[in-house]
Amino acid sequence: MQQLLQQAQKMQQDLAAAQEELARTHVEGSAGGGLVKATVTGAGELQGLVIDPKAVDPEDTETLADLVVAAVRDANNAAQELQQRKLGPLAQGLGGMPGLPF
Repeated sequence: MQQLLQQAQKMQQDLAAAQEELARTHVEGSAGGGLVKATVTGAGELQGLVIDPKAVDPEDTETLADLVVAAVRDANNAAQELQQRKLGPLAQGLGGMPGLPF
């Protein structure tokens, strides 16, 4: 039983370390052939947005807004894939252990 608890603690520490690494890792998404680029952390926090001047049309701000949303969505999808690669195996290892939130 003690060995099982130690293993669970080790897995929790590994999970916490992976989550910290995700918070420090940046991924990028883009839309409009690269006219709008969004950068988010691996945890999904928006860190930056770059808009090419070619994407700015004062007469059509709706398209620009759509491009921004699409770029952020693309970046968040990349962050979710990164989370799955980093946390998936750890979370699966913790799943099914009594008293753990997975």
